[in-house]
Amino acid sequence: MGSKENFFEHIEKGYTTKGDFITMGAGMYNGETVTNAFVKIPLKTLNRHGLIAGATGTGKTKTLQVIAENLSNKGIPVLLMDLKGDLSGIAQPSPGHPKIDERHEKIGLPFEASGFPVEILSLSEQDGVRLRATVSEFGPVLLSRILDLTVTQEGIVAVVFKYCDDNKLPLLDLKDFKKVLQYATGEGKKEFQESYGRISTSSTGTILRKIIELEQQGADLFFGEKSFEVDDLVRIDENGRGYINIIRLTDIQDRPKLFSTFMLSLLAEIYATFPEQGDSDRPELILFIDEAHLIFKEASKALLDQIESIVKLIRSKGIGLYFVTQNPTDVPDDVLAQLGLKVQHALRAFTAKDRKAIKLTAENYPDSEFYDTKEVLTSLGIGEALISALDEKGRPTPLAATMLRAPMSRMDVLTEAELKETLAKSKLIKKYNDDVDRESAYELLNEKIEKAQKEAEKEEKQKATSRSKTSTRRSTRMNPVVKVLTSATFIRGVLGVLKKVIR
Repeated sequence: MGSKENFFEHIEKGYTTKGDFITMGAGMYNGETVTNAFVKIPLKTLNRHGLIAGATGTGKTKTLQVIAENLSNKGIPVLLMDLKGDLSGIAQPSPGHPKIDERHEKIGLPFEASGFPVEILSLSEQDGVRLRATVSEFGPVLLSRILDLTVTQEGIVAVVFKYCDDNKLPLLDLKDFKKVLQYATGEGKKEFQESYGRISTSSTGTILRKIIELEQQGADLFFGEKSFEVDDLVRIDENGRGYINIIRLTDIQDRPKLFSTFMLSLLAEIYATFPEQGDSDRPELILFIDEAHLIFKEASKALLDQIESIVKLIRSKGIGLYFVTQNPTDVPDDVLAQLGLKVQHALRAFTAKDRKAIKLTAENYPDSEFYDTKEVLTSLGIGEALISALDEKGRPTPLAATMLRAPMSRMDVLTEAELKETLAKSKLIKKYNDDVDRESAYELLNEKIEKAQKEAEKEEKQKATSRSKTSTRRSTRMNPVVKVLTSATFIRGVLGVLKKVIR
């Protein structure tokens, strides 16, 4: 194991950057913080995605907060998934504390308290800017992935979208989609069969049940208008700082399907909207996904493939994804392999499974002459982490046990009054929070069905009237024989014959 001086040179050389960077903290040698041995992450590599992992209470959320603050100061917008509800305090400056001053003195950085520009967003009916997307924007492929449909069922979903496109029926919410499905096997069965082929009633029934399951997790609040424009995530305030967008997700922790639906929709929309960045010197937007295991929990193979594909492709748009979770094994290997920055807080070895996880985690980090990685993983304190990143040429940086800097903002939630004040300043609430329920597939198909029913009733009435007239004509039209027999001429003739006979 090298000396402290060698360690300082090792860190300084490994974390030197030509371009702009953010400072995470200072390297630690033998459990002691080495002042000015700064661990710096180049902005150029932050779109290579990352992982923040560690046991409960080791400081993952504060690390997320530190990175988000520093990105904001560099003019880079951030999107945070706040599942625990403890990130809104970023809007207010830290009150400071002697321990924070002591920490920063060891690191070699001055501490400056600061609040940051914040936008509060919501997927549900919680206060904040409403996030919505229409079913049409979601598209048949993503919708099928979320619903975990078979190939046959995917085909039906594609036909529904095609029918709506052909007939100019807006698919805005799940109510619209369900209505078209019901129409396809009900009143519109003949129309569908002539143009698109026969649609199985049992398959549409299965799709409907899966949609209802999604609705029960709250997806009916997500699908609809007005659709959120992802360009509103990349705003800069008047001081040149990037907005920190916080999505309040405390009420959907137990609804993983809704969370996955939202995440997949958001990533797909960002990928479709943002231009290619090429080899940019800084990211366009960084997303932090707290409690990341919720995305992958209960996810189908098709959905995992879709997520992996987007993770691979989206960095070319200047987007960085950062997964925050307790254990790196919560993230699928194929996704884990795409991550450039890894911030690993302490892990606890309480069980054989824990020890196995620690061994696997240690193997994911580069070897170091200064550390026994497995040992360090279990001995890190709160606010300390093992860091491995990429330098500006895309090469792994030296492994560094790091004393992390403290957040500049407050490390708790906003009070009710502070939250109201923050929301009152929002320009996006005025833009997105009015409910819009314009005429869409549900209403248009109901009108079509109602019109068809009225026409059928009218036609039936006309037929009934026609039958009645025919019957009347038949009853009033005299039989020719009867007409002859009852005519005056015939009667007079008969009477004349009778008179002659009598005589």
